[in-house]
Amino acid sequence: MEKTKLTPFSKLLITLIIIAGVGFGLYYLSQNTNIGKNKNNDNIEADENTPSGYKPVINIGVVTWGGYAGGQYFNEGFDANKESRYYKDYGFSVKFIVLDDFDASREAFKNGSIDLLWATIDALPTEMEGLAKYDPQVVFQADWSRGGDAIVVRRGINSVSDLKGMKIAVAPMTPSHSFLLWLLEAGDLSMQDVTIVEVPSAIDAADAFKSKTVDAAVVWSPDDIDCVTKVAGSRVLESTKNASHIIADVFIAKKDFIQKYKAQLQDLYEGWMIGSSEINQSDANKKKAAKILADGLNQPEDFCYDAINNVRLATHGDNLDFFGLNLNYTGITGEELYNKMKLKYDAVGYNTANARSWRLIAADIVGGVNLEGPAHQSEAQKVFESTTQYDLESEAISSKKVTITFRTGEYILDENSKQIIDLQFTAIAKAFSNAKIRIEGNTDNVGSREANIELSKKRAQSVADYLISEYNMPANRFVIVGNGPDKPVKGCENNDSESCRSQNRRTDFEIIPEK
Repeated sequence: MEKTKLTPFSKLLITLIIIAGVGFGLYYLSQNTNIGKNKNNDNIEADENTPSGYKPVINIGVVTWGGYAGGQYFNEGFDANKESRYYKDYGFSVKFIVLDDFDASREAFKNGSIDLLWATIDALPTEMEGLAKYDPQVVFQADWSRGGDAIVVRRGINSVSDLKGMKIAVAPMTPSHSFLLWLLEAGDLSMQDVTIVEVPSAIDAADAFKSKTVDAAVVWSPDDIDCVTKVAGSRVLESTKNASHIIADVFIAKKDFIQKYKAQLQDLYEGWMIGSSEINQSDANKKKAAKILADGLNQPEDFCYDAINNVRLATHGDNLDFFGLNLNYTGITGEELYNKMKLKYDAVGYNTANARSWRLIAADIVGGVNLEGPAHQSEAQKVFESTTQYDLESEAISSKKVTITFRTGEYILDENSKQIIDLQFTAIAKAFSNAKIRIEGNTDNVGSREANIELSKKRAQSVADYLISEYNMPANRFVIVGNGPDKPVKGCENNDSESCRSQNRRTDFEIIPEK
């Protein structure tokens, strides 16, 4: 059989088809594979459109957490890419690098592999000594934990006071540890009153609880639900849904990096805040953000959606509050929280009292950005319903006894009494700002019971009035109770000494669980 010969035109046509096929294959690889994406990232790094004095790609170290969604959403993903609004609107690129290993993330920050590193302001004092030579500064706040951290307890533990003598699994010098320190203080306990079982992470704390080797554990969501599901009779005692102003995620950078790229960091912050505000305003945007997180974190979308719901994505207004730039704000600031935690960690042996001053670590980034409109305003206070029978009778999660001295028969606070409230309770009230507080006035048994009940109620109300007027706390947040002599301190039921009578003339601050 005679072979068919190809004409020169046929050969040329076949060659063109082959070249086109190879070209299409290369294009597909460039757009849909890691090799291609990395190549695209290289092109971005060399992009001549990057503004003068800007770093082509800012590398940000993060963990598996929903609180960074604002930046990842604005970036249209975790990788540097030309669809990113950072690239389109500001001319530079951003890459998010997931570093769940704590030590590895800190090493990457030290060696310059990442430019910005996640931290929490509550635990930052414990890191300052180890990072001192790198001169870290806080660039901006990303979120407040709102349910992402919780303490789970076994059957029979119904309040913080029930934790006395119990084994608690916690990862030391982490946000979990910070949460536990605050919770114990709110319940008039200290670390010496419980047995701490140190574990590497909150995930390990959950495993310890599920293995029933501890009585309680400080865990992350959704491990709290998993623990309650798998350990019969267990429950979530408290979470950052109520303890709403304790764990604040921030990003830190080296001081020399901030000085070199200050304008670029303001652009980074501005875009991040725009992203956060859009997610806060729209469930559709939140779902889009959850999909971006699912791809970047290799987690299910519903897990990522819940993770975003377990935080308050900080807005520009929230950052102005956090950095003390809103002079009308009376809630807890980053400086207040940082300083409080320096003392708390130092008191339990972590030598943090000499950690650098807040004034030296707060970078001047937030104040240089102007974002206006309702979407960028700070978070409104929680609206509380009027006092119910449940509020009056429910068992408190925690109870803190504070001795406030009144003159005989009087209920007006003097300046010394206000100082005692500020030192012993105001910070707790701010930190647990989503929880109702029951204020119970108590007296000794001198005088008639009826008169003492009325007097103790007026005294409790005067304490609430002070917190309302001085710190702008919502009036409906406070549940006022006058016990008179009916709830004496254990061992002082007979009021048979001046010491006992003094202990019974007290005010109890109780955090009430949600119904």
